[in-house]
Amino acid sequence: MTAVDWTFGGTWPYAPRWFESRDGKMHYVDEGPRDGKPVVMVHGNPTWGYLYRNFIPPLVEAGYRCIVPDHLGFGRSDKPDDAEIYQVPRHAERLDALLESLGLHDATLVCQDWGGPTGLYWATRHPDRIAALCVLNTLAHRPRRKVELPLPVRLFRTPGVGEVMVKGAHLYVRGFLFGAGIMHKGRLDTHMRAAYLAPHPTYSSRTAILVFLREIPADATGRVADFMDRVEEGLQRLEDKPTMIAWAMKDIAFLPEYLDELWLKDFPDADVLRIPDAGHYLQEDAYERIVPKLMAHLGSVFGGAEASAGR
Repeated sequence: MTAVDWTFGGTWPYAPRWFESRDGKMHYVDEGPRDGKPVVMVHGNPTWGYLYRNFIPPLVEAGYRCIVPDHLGFGRSDKPDDAEIYQVPRHAERLDALLESLGLHDATLVCQDWGGPTGLYWATRHPDRIAALCVLNTLAHRPRRKVELPLPVRLFRTPGVGEVMVKGAHLYVRGFLFGAGIMHKGRLDTHMRAAYLAPHPTYSSRTAILVFLREIPADATGRVADFMDRVEEGLQRLEDKPTMIAWAMKDIAFLPEYLDELWLKDFPDADVLRIPDAGHYLQEDAYERIVPKLMAHLGSVFGGAEASAGR
């Protein structure tokens, strides 16, 4: 088997770093000056740190320190074929352990999809480490009512059927990430396709993708809904943190009403960027609009380009 070139044509030129969690080795990148203000960017399903490749260069150039982890089961992290270790609270606990090992201060959390509740779990437990937030399409709330899951997601969650579709045919990447999840299909070039296919080449390596789909709470009850409720309750410890929200208005998973009914109630003073032509993976569809907004947000928090203690 040909070894994977993890630079993907130079689009991901970052040295790998590793954290030994209790469940397996987690990969992350840590770029920029050690004394720069940290910007932690957390992905969801079925992506990995590569999702933020267009965020890292301008942030590093401005003097920020970019930390981009891969959840266990994704990217270059280990992929044990054990569904239990991919439950959402376990992801959150591992991410907390990785980030705490870095001893961060004055950090900005950027989170999307499952990166929302897992990243905000860390932030709500350690609000003294957080200077600012950037929320992209996600939820960290107990469902208010029964969740109307799309038919493909219901099929993915069906025992046996989901294994065939997600682990066998790799349909969540090929069908959703490369399909309805991105509006601007012209951006799906060879390197990008390779980067999102490389982490999960086999049936057994796709377990984490399927578990995330099955962890979506269908109503207000159950283990994951209870976890989301704990994170939501913790958001009050972050209510004084300057918050930016970028929201893809064509996301079929995280709908526009979630922005207005949930996030803007939690953070009524948030600086909001509504993106009318972006889908679920807005980091792909609209990075050229999100990154300048994020840079301006950070500038307002830290004072212009003073991202590094040495500047």
